[in-house]
This record gives sequence, structure tokens and C-alpha cells, in this order.
Amino acid sequence: MMNKSKINSVLLIHFVSIVMVFESIFMLIAVILSYYYRETVAHKMLLAFGITAVSGILLNVLTHKTRHQEPNIRESFIIVSLGWIVMGLVGTIPYLLTGSIPTFTNAFFESFSGFTTTGSSILADIEALPKSVLFWRAETHWIGGMGIIVLVIAIMPFLKIHGIYLFYSEASSLDNDRISTRITKVARNLWFIYLGLTAVEVIMLVLGGMPLFDSVCHAFATVATGGFSTKNDSIAGYSPYIQYVIILFMLLSGTNFAVHFLMIKGRIRDAFRNEEFRVYLAVIFIITVALSLILFYQHPEYKFEHSMRNAFFQVVSIITATGFATADYLQWPEQAIGLIVLLMLIGASAGSTGGGVKVIRHVIAYKRLKQTFLEILYPNRVTIIRYNKQSIKDEFLRQIMTYIFVYYMFLFIGTIIMMFWTRDLPTSFGAVATSMAGIGPGFGTVGPVSNFLHLPGGAKYFLTFLMLIGRLEIYAVLVIFSRTFWRD
Repeated sequence: MMNKSKINSVLLIHFVSIVMVFESIFMLIAVILSYYYRETVAHKMLLAFGITAVSGILLNVLTHKTRHQEPNIRESFIIVSLGWIVMGLVGTIPYLLTGSIPTFTNAFFESFSGFTTTGSSILADIEALPKSVLFWRAETHWIGGMGIIVLVIAIMPFLKIHGIYLFYSEASSLDNDRISTRITKVARNLWFIYLGLTAVEVIMLVLGGMPLFDSVCHAFATVATGGFSTKNDSIAGYSPYIQYVIILFMLLSGTNFAVHFLMIKGRIRDAFRNEEFRVYLAVIFIITVALSLILFYQHPEYKFEHSMRNAFFQVVSIITATGFATADYLQWPEQAIGLIVLLMLIGASAGSTGGGVKVIRHVIAYKRLKQTFLEILYPNRVTIIRYNKQSIKDEFLRQIMTYIFVYYMFLFIGTIIMMFWTRDLPTSFGAVATSMAGIGPGFGTVGPVSNFLHLPGGAKYFLTFLMLIGRLEIYAVLVIFSRTFWRD
């Protein structure tokens, strides 16, 4: 039963101030880099940091009396949505002040796309940006990948509050594998894995000859499954070794972090017994093989390894919602494009940084469909749906099926709405599908070798809204718009 107590607006502002302070700390790193590279925009980056830090600290001081108060569930939903919106707004400051993205609409789209790890961009010449701005752009991915709200939870013991409602508003409700019995310990374990994956990938990319700056930026984008690259051609210009490294870490980042934790604990068998993980790997393997054969027979002049690597890269990039590219898949045969669409709809694993509907929901939906057929064929037979050898409650099944229905309803209606701006079905579907799943490139005029700059302002704001509901898995945002939510 939802707590109907009045919403404390001062408490909301206090949590927003914490988000701003954390964001300013990450912004400071970009400022330091700007002075290190002696960029002409260094003082403007410093100004962006100053505005963010001073505003955050001032709001924090003014609301300090609420620092030990625990937000109720309604306040938690508002804090999460408001926190993401504020992150997106604050993230525009470096773009606007440096002139890298001079208009607010485009800056907000780029910033929000970064924080939600969507990876859709309005930039035509990425390599022309100052390194500090490129680094900030990559940082928005990394911050949003795990969610700064989870970072706040990790330090909440120091604030003497638990933040349990905030965690469940931010994190996927589908992850039933207990990483830890304490919510703050969960957040710390998640960040331990997140940091570890990032550090190891940076090292492996540097060993492959990628400059340190680019390695860090690409590691941020990979582990967050974001897709912002420092190069105009994304990953296409890099060596096969680097492409394979990025494939590996995209795959790992799209895996449920509870599986990572089991592996770290040495429970390898338990990790591979996870149904979602097995299906996730099976889908990647099967579609990679199919795409490899399609590409190889279309281009017999290419070696099979080349076709397989392009297929493997795009399969993992799309299913994990990373969005990196080594090829323009819109130039592939129609059968291959159909498989790409399928991957967009499947999504990554629950409890990962990846987006989409998530593999676990499709697994359970398939079992529910199978159960329905059995009940039709054998009316007197009692069937129980099990996931990881545990029976699933009917209430949980209803939530899964409802979520899938609502997701595809948004996809359908969103495509129709986008048609009023684009008048192009592939572009409209691709833009909506990639925004909700957090993938990056879509179809039509927003494909892997294009960008979103040409879209009207209204379309960009609409897509940012879809990015938010996709990132927070719909309900956390929609509940705020319900009349019941605001009723005392």
C-alpha cells in the first residue's frame, strides 16, 4: 500500500543537491583534463564546474535539516525521475558554455542521451570537439550506466539513512538473485564490479594500441552500454583485437551483475545455471552464426572471420543496447536487418547496465505462453511455471506480461507520434525503438552512419522522454502521472 503522507519538497531538493554535487565532482575531472591539454575552453569548463558545484552545495546547505530524513515511496519515485532530469539539465552546461553544442535543445538531447546510456547523438563531427568535452560526454555514460542514485545509496550510511525505496525505484525489480542482504552492500558490490570491468577494459585497450584517453572514454561507454565514441566512425577504424575486446566487455556489461558476483565468489556452476544468462548467450550465439553466414554469402570476397566479427560485434552491440558500430547494418540484406530488429526488442539481462525489454521477461513470457497451450490441450492438468527452479507467483507473471504489453504499446504509439515529425516509418520506428531500449542508432535517417541532428526540436524532446521511461523501466515514471499518486 502506497504511503499517502504529504510530499516533502525540501527533501526532494536536498536529494537533487546531492546529485548535483556528485555530478560536479565528475565534471571537475573534465576541467583538469582541459587545463592539462591547454585547451582554449578550459576557463569555460571551469565555469561550468563552478556553476554546478556552487548551486549543488548552496541547495544542500539550505536543505540540510532534512539530511537524516528517509524518503517515503512516493518521494522516492519523484526523486529518481527528478534526479535524472536534473542530471540531463546540468549536463548541458559544458556543451553550451564551450560552444560545442550551441543550442539548448541539442545540448539537452546529447546530455540526456548520455546519462540514460542511449548513445543517440546530434553531433556530425565528433573528433572536432575538445578532449575535455569528449571526456565529459563519456563520463555522462559512465555516471548513468549504474545510476548515480545507486551511488548515493552506497554512501547513505554516512548520512545515517537506508534509502531502500530509492534503490527499488532505480534498480530493476526483476533481479531476485540476492547479491547481499543489505541494500547498501548491494550498491557497493555493484560499483565494485562496475569499476573492475572499467579498469580491466582500459588496460586491455591500451595493450591493443589505443591511446589512454580514447581507452578510458571507450571503456566508460562500453561498461555503461552507452556507445558514445571519440571517433566519427565509431569502432570501425580500430584493429580486430580492439573490436574483440569491446565485444567481450559489451557482453559482460549486458550480463546480470548478480552473475558476475557469483563468478567472483567462485560459484561458476551456479552462474551458468542462471536461465536468463544461458538464454542470453544462446541468442547471441545463434544470431551471430546466422548473420555471419548471411554476410559471408553476400560478400564472398571477405574472409569468414571478417563477416563473423562484424556480425558478432553488431549482435552484442544491439542486444546489450550499447550502440557501437563497425559497419552500416542498413546496407545488409533484409534478413539481417530483421534479425537486428529482433535483437532491439529482446534487450540485455536484468540487473545489467543494458536496456530493452530484458531477456528474463521474454523467457518468462515464453513459459507463460507454453503454459497456456498446455492448459488448452489438457484442461485438468496443473502446470507450474518455474524460473531457476523456483515457482513463479501469478502476481509476478501478471506484472511481466503487463510490462511487455505496455512496452510494445509505447513502441507502437510512439512510432505513430514520431510519424507526424518524420513522415517516414523506418526512421520513426528506429528512433522510438532505440530511445526506449537505449541503443543509439536506429533505422532510416537515424541509422549507424547518421545522427539525430536533423530531427525537429519537438521530436527530440519526445525522444528524451522515451529515453527516461526506458531507462527507469516505464512504471517509475508513469506512476507519477497517475491521479492516485498525488491523492492524499
